[in-house]
Amino acid sequence: MSIVTAVRRGDWHAVFGYAFFVALLTGGYYYNVTFVQLGLLDLGTRLVGLSETAVSWWMATLALVTLATAVVFGVTMDRQRWSSSLHAKLRILFGVVVAQVLLTSVAPFVRTAPQFGAWIILASISMGVGFPATFALTIDFVAVRDRGAVAAAATALTYFLANVYPLEWSIESFSQVVVAAMVPGVVLLGVLVFRPPRFLDRLAHQHERFGVGRFCQSGRVSMREAAFLVPLVLMFGVFFIDSLGFLRILDTPSLVLASWQSPEFSVHLTLAVVHVVGAVMAGVLYTTFDRRVLFLATFGLFSFTHLLYTFDIRIAMWFPSLSTGPSSPLNPVFYALAVSFYTTLNFALWPDLSTPETIGTHSAIGIGLAGFLSTFLSTALALYFQSTSVTLLDHLNLVNALALLLFVGLTVGVYVGRMHTLWEGRHGEPN
Repeated sequence: MSIVTAVRRGDWHAVFGYAFFVALLTGGYYYNVTFVQLGLLDLGTRLVGLSETAVSWWMATLALVTLATAVVFGVTMDRQRWSSSLHAKLRILFGVVVAQVLLTSVAPFVRTAPQFGAWIILASISMGVGFPATFALTIDFVAVRDRGAVAAAATALTYFLANVYPLEWSIESFSQVVVAAMVPGVVLLGVLVFRPPRFLDRLAHQHERFGVGRFCQSGRVSMREAAFLVPLVLMFGVFFIDSLGFLRILDTPSLVLASWQSPEFSVHLTLAVVHVVGAVMAGVLYTTFDRRVLFLATFGLFSFTHLLYTFDIRIAMWFPSLSTGPSSPLNPVFYALAVSFYTTLNFALWPDLSTPETIGTHSAIGIGLAGFLSTFLSTALALYFQSTSVTLLDHLNLVNALALLLFVGLTVGVYVGRMHTLWEGRHGEPN
């Protein structure tokens, strides 16, 4: 039963499941892209007093510990059959959210390197446990046909809130907002765990219908198959390119003050609307076409976006008199589109490559390797480039080259695969 059917029948329990899952994805992703990725940089450099190189090493440590924890816990979830138990997953998430509220509350008071390192390790463990459990809830709440739409809704809501409600990018601001947003979640999860309503038992059986993902309909997808490995490599590339380019743009006042930190509310509203439009487009593409279409669109958009940025920088270098105004508003608009495309794909992809027996492991490896490890390794590399005085133009040229390489490589791969399929079809025809 899809969300449309549930609404028409007045099945508000199923609708609650959809809304709860979207809120959970939105809150978790907002926490990671704001508090963790941006707030920790501010905490490490400004309050603790570490160098950018030292912070980059700690961010890499965060990525590795999160990945290791996620893989161990994801495998454990599948082996212990917690992946198929809604009640077990809710208990796990309740513990994770309580831990993250406490860690987020104390973060602004961290002042020494040992304290910073201990905070990183504890936060890594909580995140590594949290995201396999979160993605495993897909099979309890979301019908396969609705996963593109649900992923688009979570993406649109996350980036709309992040842009319409701009914050000072400091650990104190992020901590206050994130804790305030998490407290209602703790209360709701506490009710579902300790005073579960009767309808929760009915939702707990939905994995029997929703469990087999879109790309597993003809058989289980193994982690050793190209059907899993190729998306894993491509998603690693997407997250790596995004973080490597975005963090350097954020460190360039002339670029960021005209977009994500603009004093004009209209700029923030424009970016928020573009994110929503991009998420809706990605949701339609994901539902209608093969996932390769979204990968091609994402790499193509990143390539075009960084080409625009490098073009502006070259104009400023060669013709200073022509570049006295703000940077082009098209640059962050195309960036926002690309980010919405790949985020929607990331939310929907891993459950659709899984079954109830494999979703914990597949989500842990997919999000852990292609998401966390890629993001924070590129964060560490971006900080290293800054500390070694790599120029903005050289940095963005490298990012653009990586995006173009993956775009062209995927295009060639799709073409070769199509030709191979046609050749096999003709070769198998009777004479």
